[in-house]
Amino acid sequence: MLHLYLKSLHIIGFVSWFAGLFYLVRMFVYHAESADKPESIREDWKKQYTAMQWRVYKIICNPAMMITWTCGILMLVNTPAFLEQGWMQVKLVFLVLLTTYHLYCKGIISKQESGKTTFTSFQFRLLNELPTLFLVTIVLLAVVKDLLNFIYLFLGVIAFGVTLFFSARAYRKYREGRTS
Repeated sequence: MLHLYLKSLHIIGFVSWFAGLFYLVRMFVYHAESADKPESIREDWKKQYTAMQWRVYKIICNPAMMITWTCGILMLVNTPAFLEQGWMQVKLVFLVLLTTYHLYCKGIISKQESGKTTFTSFQFRLLNELPTLFLVTIVLLAVVKDLLNFIYLFLGVIAFGVTLFFSARAYRKYREGRTS
């Protein structure tokens, strides 16, 4: 029964974590686009986005990440045999990569706050697709649990990522065509 409660909290944690990351990086896009606003409002918008970014990072992303990791680790302590399974080992690698992405986002907030970021809004849009790839990979891996099928699954995720990239690029061209 404990395992089911931990699993429920783990799912709630990662859903919240991903929601926070999706929203956070979307704000990076808006923050970058605020450079194109009239000078009279530009700095106020940047300050507002920075404040919102820190709130999302500290109030949503960090606690949700901690809940996800804590409940996941407790499930592994409760059922240590999971650690011997290849799918779990691969999942943990992706979770470490996702956590690295999370921490990287913190650095971006600091850079945007100090005006030192060089990313364009389009680059941030692409960065916003990375959590989608992590989400699809981690969830499907946890559900499928078969590493041989995971290879095909991973290739499918890569194809999905390429599709997202080309879709974002097409959207960018469409948007540029509308404004010119």
